[in-house]
Amino acid sequence: MNKHKITIIGAGMVGSTAAYGLIASDITEEIALIDLNEKLVKSQVMDLQHSVPFWGYTDVKVGTYDDIRDSKLVVITCGAAQKSGETRLDLLKKNSAIIKDLMPKIFKKNPNIIVLMVTNPVDILTNLAIKMFPKKKRQIFGSGTILDTARFRLILGEKMSVDPKSVHAYIVGEHGDSELPLWSTAMVGNTNIDNFYKLSKSNKKRIFDQAKNAAYAIIKGKQATYYAIAAGIVQLSRAVLFDKKTVFTVSHPLNGEFGIKDVSLSLPVVIGGQGVIRRINMEISAEEKRLLQASATKLKKAEQGLR
Repeated sequence: MNKHKITIIGAGMVGSTAAYGLIASDITEEIALIDLNEKLVKSQVMDLQHSVPFWGYTDVKVGTYDDIRDSKLVVITCGAAQKSGETRLDLLKKNSAIIKDLMPKIFKKNPNIIVLMVTNPVDILTNLAIKMFPKKKRQIFGSGTILDTARFRLILGEKMSVDPKSVHAYIVGEHGDSELPLWSTAMVGNTNIDNFYKLSKSNKKRIFDQAKNAAYAIIKGKQATYYAIAAGIVQLSRAVLFDKKTVFTVSHPLNGEFGIKDVSLSLPVVIGGQGVIRRINMEISAEEKRLLQASATKLKKAEQGLR
């Protein structure tokens, strides 16, 4: 019987900050942290353990692949990190080799585990993992544009003087340069955003560009982004552990929606205890559909370059 246990593969800034967020949120019984760098993972675990008395009680330990056996969720954050001047797609060859090695080990230990892919380029690596294990399709999804969407909502909320949690607006497509905002479905409460607050085309472009390019600005300043994606990992973990059936823009394969097939990218889906429960059927504008198809084409070309 799987308990509320999470295994995190990768003890770098994203993996360790996600572990800290999980401890602080007090939603899991046990966290196993795995990394090839033994010195790093031991130090991270010790530091994380020392935070436990300030929160609830979570058992945190240096893990092995055997920890996957009784975990509900495995979070993959390992691999080469994006450097200043690099795009997420630049990481593809390095990190795809790691994922090809990793996925069989995970499902050999636990055929029922839910897999959350965070390593970039997240869309292609998610698609790669699902192609390796097509029968596990619902159990595998990528963090996708959850962070881009959060940035988008924050900036919109600040502009309109409203709590970002009351802003229902999505960034979809690639977690990367070809992503797009869904202005046609954006709402505040249950009111279309254009009826709530008049934003000019130039304002909309500025807001979206600020959200899209935030990672580049952060990486330039401090080499990596980790706090916000860790917060997103905590919320996705909560949805899986407690079967919350929450809507997130995660990366998952499309099967003909908007004329797109055989590629993983982000659109709103319901996440729960079994992973991806269902996709939300959305009506989007013709221009948004065109941009989404262009994003899919870009990802397909990049994935074909692996062969």
